Amino acid sequence: MSEIANYGKDDAVLVLEDGQVYVGEPYGAHGATTGEIVFATGMTGYQETLTDPSYDRQIVVQTFPHIGDTGVNHEDPESSRIWVAGYIVREPSPNVSNWRAEGSLDGDLEANGIVGLADIDTRKLVRHLRSAGVMRAGIFSGDALLGADGRLKTVDELLDAVKATPQMQGLSLYDEVSTKEAYTIEPCGEFEGKEPLYTVAAVDLGIKAMTPHRMAERGCRVHVVPSTITFDELTALNPDGVFFSNGPGDPEQAGPEVELLRKVLDAGYPFFGICFGNQLLGRALGFGTYKLKFGHRGINQPVKDLTTGKVEVTAHNHGFAVDAPIGETVDAPFDNGRYGKVFVSHIDLNDDVVEGLQCVDIPAFSVQYHPEAAAGPHDAAYLFDRFCDLMKNNPRDSRADSKEGK
Repeated sequence: MSEIANYGKDDAVLVLEDGQVYVGEPYGAHGATTGEIVFATGMTGYQETLTDPSYDRQIVVQTFPHIGDTGVNHEDPESSRIWVAGYIVREPSPNVSNWRAEGSLDGDLEANGIVGLADIDTRKLVRHLRSAGVMRAGIFSGDALLGADGRLKTVDELLDAVKATPQMQGLSLYDEVSTKEAYTIEPCGEFEGKEPLYTVAAVDLGIKAMTPHRMAERGCRVHVVPSTITFDELTALNPDGVFFSNGPGDPEQAGPEVELLRKVLDAGYPFFGICFGNQLLGRALGFGTYKLKFGHRGINQPVKDLTTGKVEVTAHNHGFAVDAPIGETVDAPFDNGRYGKVFVSHIDLNDDVVEGLQCVDIPAFSVQYHPEAAAGPHDAAYLFDRFCDLMKNNPRDSRADSKEGK
């Protein structure tokens, strides 16, 4: 247990599953929250981080020490709400200074009931998480530090609440964050008001708003649909391609989505998956997935595209990865090679984690990182062009003809 275990009722206390304790100042809302504690390395883009559904049930530690300078606005969120379970920063900005700001980060966290903590040594905390691995944790402040009799709770009492929290491995969360009603994003930019070049069915497993926008910029009409959609409902949209989004939780617990994806692949629809969608393509093809020790979360991850040799600086948010062989083209393991050959198309240059899959015999590919790049650089935006090329070169008429000929 950490030597820092003395706290008062005005403090905020972070308790890790392994017994470490950090005492700081309350930040955002007061109360109690538990979840898997992870760290994000971005210097900017905290609004996008907070509103990314992939952070559902996770307490996020920002490694950059000074957070909140630019405040918050209504343009940068990636979804309709803040999804993080808790938020930890070293030094909150005392002032908001940006022409787009409409409020402070602290105020936004408080208004949304997000319990946070500030003024601790986040460098020490993150170094510990890198060596010990991510784990369950809890933040406690205000009345949550007090027992029924008004006394301060002990560390052991707080630790009991942490250990009662479900582990991330084994959790199915995509239905929790998915839209309940379908909605449509029409072509925009130079394609605004024009007939769409392609129609995409985007299955929302925790989608970020910028993703369908990137497709709309390329002339796509994007039907964003709930994770509960059936294959018949999907085909009724008459899509030119199907997309599976990012999302939270353990891909091993996504059996229904894997079965839906296999039907998509069997029907010959061009497929593109991001993050959780990449993991589901891996599982649909017969590969396994596994939990990373501390994951990749941030906007500065170097990834190599093995098809071009190009190195991209990319945005990540994942704690699971696909277990597939690197450097060789293999038969997809599922059902004796039913989906033909596949190879790993992208790798993370920090640790050789699989960052993309490319099918050879069917029109399907995926990446583990976030090419919509908000927040982040635009090195990977070309992947949306690849998806459009797949739809262009694999039109619905040819699929219909091939089915009739069977």
